[in-house]
Amino acid sequence: MKKSLLALAVTTGVLAQESNAAGFIDDSKASISSRTFYYENDQRNANGIDQRQTVTGLRFDFLSGFTQGTVGVGLDVQGLVGVNVGGGISPHNTATNNTISPTEGDGSPVSDWSRLGANGKIKVSKSELKAGNALAPNLPILVSNDSRLLPASYQGAIFTSREIDNLTFTAGNLSREIGRASSNWAGIAAGGRKGSDGFRFGGADWMINEDLTLQYYYAKLEDYYRQNFLGLVHVYQMTPAQSLKTDLRYFNSQSDGKNGTDSNYAFRNGYNDGNTGEINNNTWSAAFTYTLLGHALTLGHQRVSDSGGMAIVNNGGVVDGRGHSEGEGGASIYLYTDIMINSFTRAGENSTFGIYTFDFAMLGVPGLKSSFTYIKGSDIRGAGGVTTDRYGEWERDLRLDYTLQSGSLKGLSFSLRRANFRSELPTSAVQDQDQTRFYINYTYALW
Repeated sequence: MKKSLLALAVTTGVLAQESNAAGFIDDSKASISSRTFYYENDQRNANGIDQRQTVTGLRFDFLSGFTQGTVGVGLDVQGLVGVNVGGGISPHNTATNNTISPTEGDGSPVSDWSRLGANGKIKVSKSELKAGNALAPNLPILVSNDSRLLPASYQGAIFTSREIDNLTFTAGNLSREIGRASSNWAGIAAGGRKGSDGFRFGGADWMINEDLTLQYYYAKLEDYYRQNFLGLVHVYQMTPAQSLKTDLRYFNSQSDGKNGTDSNYAFRNGYNDGNTGEINNNTWSAAFTYTLLGHALTLGHQRVSDSGGMAIVNNGGVVDGRGHSEGEGGASIYLYTDIMINSFTRAGENSTFGIYTFDFAMLGVPGLKSSFTYIKGSDIRGAGGVTTDRYGEWERDLRLDYTLQSGSLKGLSFSLRRANFRSELPTSAVQDQDQTRFYINYTYALW
């Protein structure tokens, strides 16, 4: 990996020197970001895990411009370091992944961890290709997770084209992933013990007009699943301060390759037809958001088909050659129900959700925002092959954010989040939890 990064940097540097490199330097940006994060997770059941941990990290980003000419060349570099300030899982548990930091052999958090990544990039007209190991896709079929201290990153290539007005085409091939709380690269998986040989995808966002956008994406995680996504977003602007947003999402996921026949590639998210881990799922959601001045109210419904849970990229089950966990867990999903603790994507689950947000700027306090989320799930099919029982679960999230609007520390932000999750599922399948998070973020632009 280090050799490939060095070769990438050298090649890009040579190309920059041979071309008119004014754009490469003049249009570049560099910044240092810091995040301090306190995490408290209390599993309420007997023998549940109690994790209280504070970590702090730094992130350096250099984003070059492009060399001038028909073909522009650039380079992005990212350096990340995390430090454990104190705490961890109590008692230390080697069988349980720490979701905040890598761990030692006895389950205790490492004192620090770091990684360096880079992407070479080429631009022709309105099309751009990025290749490297610091990719962070934010697409309906794959959302890079950044909910802890350091973000997840992917290795591979992503191509984006905007040659046609109002149409953005995106395609890519990713081969490796490093999780939010890991210092190890691993193959990309969907909950199984082994990573696949590649995650390939392509799709488009078509802005028909300023109010309506249609989306279609196709993804294939080799030996796990093939997935189609359809999306529609429409905003009806009733008055300058009043709007109604409609957001429709549909995922269809089917088994691919070894999934369903090889237990190393089994997908597990509660109940599964035949108990083989074979993927066969439809998930849809509909959300409607009414906005008036600083108020926003979202009401929606989501349905997961009975045959099994929704298929997603999640490396939490990947193990190394000794059968030890790689610590790659953590996933983000392009759904309104993917909140602090739960995602409400189990087999058969019907979820109704409500989200209320308020921007205190309308009361003369710019930078202060709050939100309240409540989701109720029902009709969940039983875990462990049980087909007759149905269960329910719910989660309540509170969030308060504040960003300094002026002064020498302008941009310094604070985020306090609290979640309570309760489930009727057996404790062997899922644990009731109370969780608190507190973030302090700051980004300083070097130039």
